[in-house]
Amino acid sequence: MSLTALIDYESGNLHSAQKAFERMAREGDAGEVIVTSRPEDVARADRIVLPGDGAFPHCRNALSAQPGLLDALVEAVEKKGRPFLGICVGMQLLAETGHEYERTEGLGWIPGEIVKIEPGDAALKVPHMGWNDLVIDRPHPVLAGISTGDHAYFVHSWQFRPTDPDTLLAHVDYGGPVTAVVGRGNVVGAQFHPEKSQAAGLRLIANFLNWTP
Repeated sequence: MSLTALIDYESGNLHSAQKAFERMAREGDAGEVIVTSRPEDVARADRIVLPGDGAFPHCRNALSAQPGLLDALVEAVEKKGRPFLGICVGMQLLAETGHEYERTEGLGWIPGEIVKIEPGDAALKVPHMGWNDLVIDRPHPVLAGISTGDHAYFVHSWQFRPTDPDTLLAHVDYGGPVTAVVGRGNVVGAQFHPEKSQAAGLRLIANFLNWTP
């Protein structure tokens, strides 16, 4: 039976994400979903999800603070090629560098940096919060059935600026382009919260649970 591990590193409430992943796993016969901070669970997982809420440095430090967890994650994703999904700050951690409060090293799995959202329209407030329309830039199996104009739910003040445009899978407009989805190899990341994004979010989760890079 396939196993999907949602990593709990004390950087966000995982309840709604857990329920959404469990629902789509049941509906798609995609195996078991667990929430865990145990390196041995990450090592045996077939798919890995890294959520995250709050500031980039806090999430990065919290991930490193769990004994053996980061090593298990790197082994599973980099060496074994396990499918990986980062959500919100979990997506931002894929970058090489974050600049929130202080310069912080990311996982470096997708080249780029995390920068402040600066809308071209002064009437638009930061954080970027609420519903926005996705613009699909490149096809990807995790985005199958999701179209430009579909809605997703965002809460963030910083965004992923990818170095390689080929890794930008989707964006939204918020006084200028704001990265929504990135991907490279066996790794994808969504800035929005799929568990709160109704049809489009549930579709992304279902696609991920059946994705074989």
